[in-house]
Amino acid sequence: MKGLPEDANYSIGLLDEGITPADVIDNYIFEQTHTGKKAFFVGDLGKLMKKRIEWQNVMAPIKPFYPVRCNSTPAVLEILAALGTGFVCSSKTEMAILQDLAIAPENIMYINPCKQASHIKYAAKAGINIMTCDNDIELQKIARNHPNARLLLHIATEDINGVEEMSMKFGTTLKNCRHLMELAKELEVQIVGVKFHVSNSCKEPQVYLHAIADARCVFDMAEEFGFKMNILDIGGSFTGSELQLKEVNRVISPLLVDYFPEESGVNVIAEPGCYYVSSAFTLAVNIIAKKAVEYDKHLSSGMEQARSNEPVFMYYMNDGVYGSFSNKLSEKLNAIPEVHKKYKEDEPLFASSLWGPSCDELDQIVESCLLPELSVGDWLIFDNMGSGTLGERSTFNDYQRPLIYYVMSFSDWYEVQDAGITSDTLMKNFFFVPSCIQLSPEDRFSTAA
Repeated sequence: MKGLPEDANYSIGLLDEGITPADVIDNYIFEQTHTGKKAFFVGDLGKLMKKRIEWQNVMAPIKPFYPVRCNSTPAVLEILAALGTGFVCSSKTEMAILQDLAIAPENIMYINPCKQASHIKYAAKAGINIMTCDNDIELQKIARNHPNARLLLHIATEDINGVEEMSMKFGTTLKNCRHLMELAKELEVQIVGVKFHVSNSCKEPQVYLHAIADARCVFDMAEEFGFKMNILDIGGSFTGSELQLKEVNRVISPLLVDYFPEESGVNVIAEPGCYYVSSAFTLAVNIIAKKAVEYDKHLSSGMEQARSNEPVFMYYMNDGVYGSFSNKLSEKLNAIPEVHKKYKEDEPLFASSLWGPSCDELDQIVESCLLPELSVGDWLIFDNMGSGTLGERSTFNDYQRPLIYYVMSFSDWYEVQDAGITSDTLMKNFFFVPSCIQLSPEDRFSTAA
């Protein structure tokens, strides 16, 4: 049941009645007591189907375009492709992955704000025409290397509460859009739409009010230059919460009716990434080293403990920021560990920190948490690890990415069939997992020590 992340010949275990992904994790932890304790993922691909259904119920008719950088494993990409999802790429490597999976170029966009000329040429050769642009230098570069490109002008968004300055790192102003259109007309490059992106740090859905109104201004401006625009990309930052999705939809639906009604012929798309994959993957890691330190030297200022003479434990795991926790280097990662072994409810908890195997000061996964005392060889489980953790392989200290075990319940399998997914490449990867993999409660937890 091994699905290698760089091998399209992955396999997907169909779980018999009563088996859960948690049982699969227990089973592989049990196996690894004899074969060597390595970190591994379990990916519940049925959750991709559930997220797709949820998106259709809440956000239709907005078409999702999945950012490949979030999770580029072939199983994820093939299922999303079979579900009719489009894709957005930020590099030549990501475009090549989709080409290898025979994804149609019209379902791919190249949206890196700072594109390499060689990557633009690759997109041109592959027939990937839709790209984004937010400045004149980028526009000239695209014109030289991809004459058939169709551009979305990336406009900046603004935090209406004034917590952040205008997002000028990427995105252009309305004033500069006119200059870009003049230049595009001179260079004979087609502009076909507008893209904006609402920052993850912006918690106020009303920011869409300003962004969509600005996009309407750009569409009106384009008519003056004779451009026929038909794409509005409202970006990503969908957390995976159905509540957040409904809140965003509550705000944008009336705006789209007012500014981009159905009769306008504008296709509205979005870029949900972690929304699809985050909850689908669980990571199991093993404790490879342990150190007790003095209370006052290591305990973070935000954590209190009953007795200052109790030790503070530093645990080192066989995966870290140079591996599956790499997104911690670029964004805030709320990694919450769950202890796999069974322990008593009244067992004492100790202030603890979790570290990766590199011994690098940056390789801290959890600064402070309360855990029972663990031993070398114990396992920790991290949920919601499907986004930003399964991308390019790191070369740090010969890091080898964990194996991935893909599963799906029979009920989800029937939904896949009902949805009419007939991808031959995808269908041949399924196999049956009998109920005998279930372990007794004693066996499940006795392997952790």
